[in-house]
Amino acid sequence: MRLENHLPPSYFTRYDESDDRSFYVYPRLTAHIDEPAQAAVTQLLREELPAGGRVLDLMSSYVSHLPPEAAYSEVAGLGLNEDELRLNDQLTSRLVHDLNEEPRLPFPDAAFDGAVCTVSVQYLTRPLAVFAEVGRVLRPGAPFVVTFSNRCFPSKAVRIWVTTSDQQHLDLVQRYFELSGRFAEVRKLDRSPRRWLSDPLYAVVGRATPHA
Repeated sequence: MRLENHLPPSYFTRYDESDDRSFYVYPRLTAHIDEPAQAAVTQLLREELPAGGRVLDLMSSYVSHLPPEAAYSEVAGLGLNEDELRLNDQLTSRLVHDLNEEPRLPFPDAAFDGAVCTVSVQYLTRPLAVFAEVGRVLRPGAPFVVTFSNRCFPSKAVRIWVTTSDQQHLDLVQRYFELSGRFAEVRKLDRSPRRWLSDPLYAVVGRATPHA
């Protein structure tokens, strides 16, 4: 049984159901959140990711927002546009991979010490399968940090995302963690900059559980 059967299939329909690789065929070198929100992402990753560890940057682009002073042993970027990944100088390896087409990650079990998904979770059409895979490739106790704001490409965001509020987004991503069966110690965070008119920044963080 597909994990998404835990949630109504209608949640994951989109206005634009065309091939995602076509949508991202050209690099989108644009800031998806403003500078204060970007700084909030970097600070959260500084707190959560183990320095010197192997990190998976899921749905990566031309910037990862990782703390520049952290000497990670590896940062593997997985995204949809080869040009964006090539421009990201924080990545040590790059892989073009469509998670909506194939949720399975091409990495062995317990390969990473941390994983991040930055302002992209709203585009996953099979989130529970993806979250389960992230849990598989993380070492037990390793963090998965999912951050998001209130901005998106609405034609590609799933229906449940574009029809719900910021607080409901936090609850929804928490459910992704819980229903995937791969995480514990799941926390919801509001890390919005305390600055007038800045983009909000929210996060859900979970810790990978031991593999069966």
